[in-house]
Amino acid sequence: MSRIIAGSAGGMRLATPPGEKTRPTTDRVREALFSTLATWNGSSDAGADAQLAGIAFCDLYAGSGGVGLEAASRGASPVVLVEQDQPTARIIKANAGKTKLSAQVVVAGVDSFLARDGGQPFDVIWLDPPYPFTNEQISRTLAMALPRLVHNGLIVLERSARSGEPVLPEGTEHWSRGYGETTLHFCQREANDDQ
Repeated sequence: MSRIIAGSAGGMRLATPPGEKTRPTTDRVREALFSTLATWNGSSDAGADAQLAGIAFCDLYAGSGGVGLEAASRGASPVVLVEQDQPTARIIKANAGKTKLSAQVVVAGVDSFLARDGGQPFDVIWLDPPYPFTNEQISRTLAMALPRLVHNGLIVLERSARSGEPVLPEGTEHWSRGYGETTLHFCQREANDDQ
């Protein structure tokens, strides 16, 4: 089982899909992620349940929904969780109901979700694709995610430290932080990009 670390639903346990279909983000990495996001958002002094207030958050490859629901617990809204496996998506919906957190669960493949015309723009897009995905697959998904980001938004990618550096979209600035076996890659449009 996983849990919500902080915010309005802090401490609540989340169901996870059986087997090895999903790989929940560890508490340590999740805490580091949300600390970084609060600093990036200029809200690290706010209470945990308000640190992401006003932030539109998208969790791609959502698995149990732990990261997206953590964002909702910390005030993000709207929160969209994308998961193509229907039984896993039902677990996310049950977790959202149990925690009383507002989140939209979209049952779709990530590429088809990102390719939709006129889709919701997001302040933060979180990607935690299966580790067997190649860097080529990841690069294509990142390029598709970039147009769904608001101008000053942030893409965060979780990968195994052994996966190597992904190729990030042109016109972006990026940095990485390692947490044991996990690396978080952060990416946003360059400051002089007028799009």
